[in-house]
Amino acid sequence: MTDRAAPDLPDAAGPTVADLSEDGLLARIFPHLPAGDRTLLGPGDDAAVLAAPDGRFVVSTDVLVEGRHFRRAWSTGEDVGWRAAMQNLADVAAMGARPTAIVVSLVVPADLPVTWVEGLARGLGAACSTVGAGVVGGDLSGGDLVVVAVTVHGDLGGAAPVLRSGARPGDVVALAGTVGRSAAGLALLDAGCPDVDPAVVAVHRRPQPPLAAGPAAAVGGATAMLDVSDGLLRDGARLAAASGVVIDLGDPADVLADDLAAVAGAAAAVAAEPVAWVLGGGEDHGLLATFPAGVVLPAGFRQVGVVREPGVDREAGTVLVGGARSGVRSGWEHFRG
Repeated sequence: MTDRAAPDLPDAAGPTVADLSEDGLLARIFPHLPAGDRTLLGPGDDAAVLAAPDGRFVVSTDVLVEGRHFRRAWSTGEDVGWRAAMQNLADVAAMGARPTAIVVSLVVPADLPVTWVEGLARGLGAACSTVGAGVVGGDLSGGDLVVVAVTVHGDLGGAAPVLRSGARPGDVVALAGTVGRSAAGLALLDAGCPDVDPAVVAVHRRPQPPLAAGPAAAVGGATAMLDVSDGLLRDGARLAAASGVVIDLGDPADVLADDLAAVAGAAAAVAAEPVAWVLGGGEDHGLLATFPAGVVLPAGFRQVGVVREPGVDREAGTVLVGGARSGVRSGWEHFRG
């Protein structure tokens, strides 16, 4: 999902990146970064050392590119740091694991205020501190745009990872977290009217993934799970394809009523359809999971559909809404928009 033009945020006065050496800039960053409770050796050497008592670790990576994923015009350094961390922490949670550490590669232009970079570090640190994860190293380079690349590690705690490929016909489909709010916030920023609904704008700037729900789902018998980063329809189709099944979501007016209500004001302001954001909008980073029928869903999850067998008129990988195909565009494509 891309961010487009919006009113400028005020820039803080003070030195720019070009006014400091690399070591000087790092010295301004490190104090804002948590060590994490699995860190044996943190920043300062050529690599960090992490404890891995399980004998396995979960790893994922993601990147935010200025002008593609965010704009400094409407996102502070803290916003970008928080968002960069959370979208990676959510990927680990979606495997049923607990995030333990991240490393960050940062590209910054020479005229970027140092205070913005310090804000980024604070945002990274604040997000990681919510789960006891450390920020244990990375890389720093110069470039024309801000680029934040994060690699995250996680611990399975002795449990099996929850894959996308385990859903079976008869399972219930459940969602933890929210959908649609980040897309609504982006639309308001894009239209230059963020004050219409500051709550959804806040979700876009700083998503709140239900990180604890991932390990809880693993313990609670989840058969498949993934992070909803690109919208319910697109990510649901990924889970359905990996499992060779069909996902049938309930009527959004029933199973996603709270999400529709949360974005109704924003939709009215920009003449949009709330259901398009709720089904097709990404970057809330909720968790979509499947559970055997009859299982008590873990705290934070709500049933939103069922898993069905493929058929003549519904091939594996299909997502239905109320038993029929939806006309909603299914999520963001990085190379198409």
